[in-house]
Amino acid sequence: MPRVRGGTVVSVAEQMVEVLRQAGVERVYGVVGDSLNPVVDAIRRTDGIEWVHVRNEEAGAFAAAADAELTGRLAVCAGSCGPGNTHLVQGLYDAQRSGLPVLALASHIPSAQIGTGFFQETHPERVFVDCSSWCEMVSSPAQLPRLLRVAVQHALGARGVSTLVFPGDVAALPAANPTGTGSFLTEQAVAAPPWSQVQALAERLNAAERVALFCGAGVRAAHGEVMELAGRVLAPIGHSLRGKEWIQYDNPYDVGMSGLLGYGACHEALHEADLVVLLGTDFPYDSFLPGANTVQVDHDATRLGRRTPLELAVHGDVAATLRAVLPLLEQKTDRSFLDGLLTKHCKALEEVVGAYTKKIEKHVPIHPEYVASVLDELAAEDAVFTVDTGMNNVWAARYLTPNGRRRVIGSFLHGSMANALPHAIGAQLAVPGRQVISMSGDGGIGMLLGELLTVAKYRLPVKIVVFNNGALGMIKLEMLVSGYPEAEIDNGDVDYAALARAVGLPAERVTDPARVREVLAGALERPGPVLVDVVTDPNALSIPPHITAAQLKGFALAAGRTVLSGGVGRMIDLARSNLRNIPRP
Repeated sequence: MPRVRGGTVVSVAEQMVEVLRQAGVERVYGVVGDSLNPVVDAIRRTDGIEWVHVRNEEAGAFAAAADAELTGRLAVCAGSCGPGNTHLVQGLYDAQRSGLPVLALASHIPSAQIGTGFFQETHPERVFVDCSSWCEMVSSPAQLPRLLRVAVQHALGARGVSTLVFPGDVAALPAANPTGTGSFLTEQAVAAPPWSQVQALAERLNAAERVALFCGAGVRAAHGEVMELAGRVLAPIGHSLRGKEWIQYDNPYDVGMSGLLGYGACHEALHEADLVVLLGTDFPYDSFLPGANTVQVDHDATRLGRRTPLELAVHGDVAATLRAVLPLLEQKTDRSFLDGLLTKHCKALEEVVGAYTKKIEKHVPIHPEYVASVLDELAAEDAVFTVDTGMNNVWAARYLTPNGRRRVIGSFLHGSMANALPHAIGAQLAVPGRQVISMSGDGGIGMLLGELLTVAKYRLPVKIVVFNNGALGMIKLEMLVSGYPEAEIDNGDVDYAALARAVGLPAERVTDPARVREVLAGALERPGPVLVDVVTDPNALSIPPHITAAQLKGFALAAGRTVLSGGVGRMIDLARSNLRNIPRP
């Protein structure tokens, strides 16, 4: 029996939108298309929810990911049959790997045509399986609203992507079941570790002479507990890129970051310790880990031990685990390991700090390090930075100063190009009162250049800073350290400010380093969207603090004038402050 509301038959599409509203969804990011028309029309006629018209479904998925990242709520994107769906895949991979609750609405060709090789036919129920934690297809109105509720709850519960596939003609059919009401999970239980694991962790921490902590994004709600642990066992604290924003601020034990974008003394800390404790990190680069003497704490048991052999695996929320183990720990008194690493860390930063401060007003092309450091100084205390994959990840890692309120969003696990601008679109819509800054590379912005039209259409006050070195900088670096001469990395001399002005965005191009601060300050203070195109030095590259002999040989063979290690922004001030705070006899 078709469902009727107010004398009008309710369609499947209307029922779907009503369920989304019950789940608190306010936006659907996508590009309209014939198989999606019933859903788009239902959104048009429903209060409290809007369609956000992006220029590429990939951008819609990235925008939804940033929306979910900042709000913690379900975010939705949509793609029409065929190419509309396949465009979604890139952004959905990013959301899935980042553990974000995103629902993808993937419409299909007419149900009677499925399997006939019809126009735009794909098999979305197969296409999306690898980038989703849940993927099912609606073939009958009778499956709704239950199947959509399952999709929503799976995205929220598993913290990943759910994909609901539905033929467009099914969406236009009358609903078969009442929509009803229902609530969804918004807060998950905290995983408490088994007491036996807590005791075993305490025994190892008490027995170790030199402890080092390495923190990832899983310490988000455990800053105080980690600081107390470090103070109890006198441990230096290193972090991954995703952990930086949650642990580096107000941290007297900071020794920097490890990995391909690393800096400071983190690598030494991990390799000189006789016990390394991994806290809430699924750090993928196992070659940077010591491979022994390691304990790992994570709320997801499937991550335990998959990067490095473990002496002990502890299944539990980081904060809950540390609260349980701290009463069992003895206060260590020998600060020599910690103080030695803090000294090494400060020295390492002081040795390279001049790379971005020396003769900055005269260096042309402009040092990208300098641009990032000025941006860090001028940005709001609660700014949201979205960062393109590539060298912009390096500048963000080394120059953006966390404070517990700022956010840094990037494709840190999937490593997709062109994420910064669409991430910024979703971020600005999700938190309209906050300053959103897109740190875009010229390669990234060129790939999804059409999203400037989205910013212009909605007049989103995103500040887009293009680090324009005319090249694929990270690929150049990869070639150099492998011994290959650079090839096919040239993006050309493109005036992105002129392109932005052509679509109606205020924009300015900067080639003189003396104007960097003035232009960036003006852009951040100006209402509405602004693009600043900064022409930067293509030879300003950065390599990890620890590289192999083979990589050094390759670099020597292929590199010309290259900055091997950029500066580190205001982190040098933190390192010096930590040294001053070391207790003296």
